[in-house]
Amino acid sequence: MDVELKQTAKQVQLSDEEVKAYIALSQQGDQEARDLLVERNMRLVWSVVQRFLNRGYEPDDLFQIGCIGLLKSVDKFDLSFDVKFSTYAVPMIIGEIQRFIRDDGSVKVSRSLKEAGNKIRKKKDELSKKLGRSPTVQEIAQDLNLSAEEVVHAQEAAKTPHSIHETVYENDGDPITLLDQMADTDTRWFDKMALQDIVRSLDERERLIVYMRYYKDQTQSEVADRLGISQVQVSRLEKKILQYMKEQMLE
Repeated sequence: MDVELKQTAKQVQLSDEEVKAYIALSQQGDQEARDLLVERNMRLVWSVVQRFLNRGYEPDDLFQIGCIGLLKSVDKFDLSFDVKFSTYAVPMIIGEIQRFIRDDGSVKVSRSLKEAGNKIRKKKDELSKKLGRSPTVQEIAQDLNLSAEEVVHAQEAAKTPHSIHETVYENDGDPITLLDQMADTDTRWFDKMALQDIVRSLDERERLIVYMRYYKDQTQSEVADRLGISQVQVSRLEKKILQYMKEQMLE
């Protein structure tokens, strides 16, 4: 690695342009550049780790997992995109930590909890057919002679990873997926391009809207409060983002 560039990196906070210069070197096999990127982005990793504290995991363990996500983002970052590295890296770090917690948690789920989850799924299907709608937690609990808390706990323990086909929220009992939000009658276009490549081409605010709406399952009003804009503006931005993503996939 260039000595002058290395000295500059150790003296001051790296600009986004400098970060991208090191990423280019790292992707070419420069181990010093790779190590320096980890060193200079420790604060970014720790800022993400803070979101996952108090879940029964050691902060240092979560930090190590977060660094894996950071390195993956260094390796996969497309320098042709006009996107800040931190904007791309944060979701990658979050995803790596979430996978760790999910996979680790799946081992710890007791057999009785798994059995309860299976019974709840079957009962939910049975009541859905009988009632013509999705049953409430209370209705499921009453039929299975369980408490509402036990039903919720079992459902949370049995949750699977987020995907584009997973239900992100329910509208009057009808499950809605991210794919439903973006698709028309012909959804074959979806398979033409990976969603991740499109999302990382969005600007920071647009990425945050997608993340909060479809991965954190927050309402437009909650997103509006976070961004300091009106719910109507969020609605317009969301529509614009989804249209842009669909057009990109069609290409």
